[in-house]
Amino acid sequence: MAFDADEEILQDFLVEAGEILEKLSEQLVDLEQHPDDSDLLNAIFRGFHTVKGGAGFLQLEALVNCCHSSENVFDILRNHKRKVDSELMDVVLEALDNVNAMFEQVRNHEELTPAPDELIARLDALAQPEGEKAPAAATQSEHGDSEPAEDGGDITDDEFEQLLDALQDEKSEETPTASAAGSAAGDQESSGDDEITDDEFEALLDQLHGKGQFAGAPEGEEETVSKEEKPAAKSEGGSDDLITDDEFEKLLDDLHGKGGSPTAGGEPSASGQSAAPKEPSAPKEPAKPKAEAPKPEKSKPADKPETKGAAAPAMPAREHAPAAETTVRVDTKRLDDIMNMVGELVLVRNRLQRLGAESEDEHMHKAVSNLDVVTTDLQSAVMQTRMQPIKKVFGRFPRVVRDLARNLKKEVNLVMHGEDTDLDKNLVEALSDPLVHLVRNSVDHGIEAPEVREKAGKPRQGTVTLSAEQEGDHILLFIEDDGAGMDPEVLRRKAVEKGIYDQDAADRLTNSECFNLIFAAGFSTKDQISDVSGRGVGMDVVKTKIGQLNGQLSIESELGKGSRIVIKVPLTLAIMPTLMIMLGDQSFALPLVNVVEIFHLDLTKTNIVDGRECIVVREKVFPLFHIKRWLVRGGPSQEVPENAHVVIVAMGTKQVGFVVDQLVGQEEVVIKPLGRALQGTPGMAGATITGDGRIALIIDVPSLLQHYG
Repeated sequence: MAFDADEEILQDFLVEAGEILEKLSEQLVDLEQHPDDSDLLNAIFRGFHTVKGGAGFLQLEALVNCCHSSENVFDILRNHKRKVDSELMDVVLEALDNVNAMFEQVRNHEELTPAPDELIARLDALAQPEGEKAPAAATQSEHGDSEPAEDGGDITDDEFEQLLDALQDEKSEETPTASAAGSAAGDQESSGDDEITDDEFEALLDQLHGKGQFAGAPEGEEETVSKEEKPAAKSEGGSDDLITDDEFEKLLDDLHGKGGSPTAGGEPSASGQSAAPKEPSAPKEPAKPKAEAPKPEKSKPADKPETKGAAAPAMPAREHAPAAETTVRVDTKRLDDIMNMVGELVLVRNRLQRLGAESEDEHMHKAVSNLDVVTTDLQSAVMQTRMQPIKKVFGRFPRVVRDLARNLKKEVNLVMHGEDTDLDKNLVEALSDPLVHLVRNSVDHGIEAPEVREKAGKPRQGTVTLSAEQEGDHILLFIEDDGAGMDPEVLRRKAVEKGIYDQDAADRLTNSECFNLIFAAGFSTKDQISDVSGRGVGMDVVKTKIGQLNGQLSIESELGKGSRIVIKVPLTLAIMPTLMIMLGDQSFALPLVNVVEIFHLDLTKTNIVDGRECIVVREKVFPLFHIKRWLVRGGPSQEVPENAHVVIVAMGTKQVGFVVDQLVGQEEVVIKPLGRALQGTPGMAGATITGDGRIALIIDVPSLLQHYG
């Protein structure tokens, strides 16, 4: 393999082929739903062909062979010689998996593992037309005019051979065609029409491909005979397919009428002879004395469409040419560095805003205000460069759902909305695994078997809906299914069996709390463990990962109707909006995504439930935690004040109250990692610099409660 090739060429191949392979995965699943879509068949064919071409240039033979066999299958499919079915799609998708595996090996500069010979053999078998080959070829020749238009203008090798045979047959027709050409010339002279008949078209082919095969010259003027001698000699030599200037003039005569030709009249006038060498001026000078009224009128309309036809293809080319230069490939490390510098600028801005507020200088206020606007715009612009559509994550799910549904013998349709919603590149990558678990969970646990759905009065095919939308500084992701839904009683019973709750505690759980049990480690409603589910791991991974992204999870379900899981995550992880609080004389930052509400509370009116201090707000009970006792030295020994501020924070699906001494306000902060000495400190997500220049620790709410609560 040619990894010693130019690194830039290899990188170009990796980028282009990576995009094509991502699209192919979606297109193949879509093809199974729309097997007669010619545009889709051609797009898939071109995808395999393009990857094969790039791999061939880099001498990646194993990749070339697999793509070539897949390409042959789609060449047969797009020429309607075989139908798309599930068995064929299984083989093609397996081939795509092998192509993707080899592509990753190319990316990692590893030796390629060729596709199994058995797979190549199955692809080659599918590349043969169904049934007998002869009828297929006959059908192809009968519909030869219509299929190239449907298939984007590409023709097969068989069609090309048939075309050559047809041309040879036309060349072998000697005298009849010549006489037809003579009569066509006479008809053309009498009727001033621009359209030519079939006989005239055959004569045109004879003139283009040589007349030397004819037994005798047609009757006509000596000039015509002398003109035909040149193509005859040319065709005998067979060295060149180009036509001479005289042949080109003859072609124009046949197309636009012989009256306009300088040599058609057979009168070797001085003007005609002088005009012959000059091609552009030749048709114009003699045309005036011969047919003044009709000829200029006919030549002008004929010229105009030709001019427009020539200009029309050029216009899109000019439009698309600059577009290729509007994008540039940038290493993501550079974007990260720029984002870090913008983060530092945000900290300086916060510092200047604090100083400006203390100053009474009007010019100082204006300067700080302008800096605030510019910094905000710059921050937004840099964040946009890191944004990617969530379609990069959604694109893999049609294949996941298709394979899982076939494995479980279910009929599932995946519907996706909001694929163009943008969010931070790091979030796109981080959300991939949680969403895979949730979609697999919907197909496995949610959607029932087709027979069960029919008995319940539902359509055989279940629907899983995956959607995304932006809400302020957050992204909302929805995973819905129209399956069986969740039974709270079954969940309570399972919780008792697994030892998560005793019977009394389980009975007190609300339906919403029962639904949230599926996120507990080791919890599963399946009695049998399979390669898809049953171990209680997948949803625990989802909860952990979403918590690390400062996100929230919520579940809605109705028995017999289906379930809906909502994920809420911030747009970016680089710059975080926070609520600044004070515990004693130390500053802390609570991520604003976790903050639900704030209120002032009389701490003498708290209650004790199960040995834990709680408060009741609008008939809702919230556990209450004095985080000062956990985070500030000497905090446990200090007296509890009678009044304090309480911040209700959400942790996944739970909500608790934090007692704080002082609320400073909202502030955007840049997360800085903790040093080695503090790495892994429970409840701390990082640190930042506040507007007054002090260091504030950023609280990791889930970690804090898990360790202290």
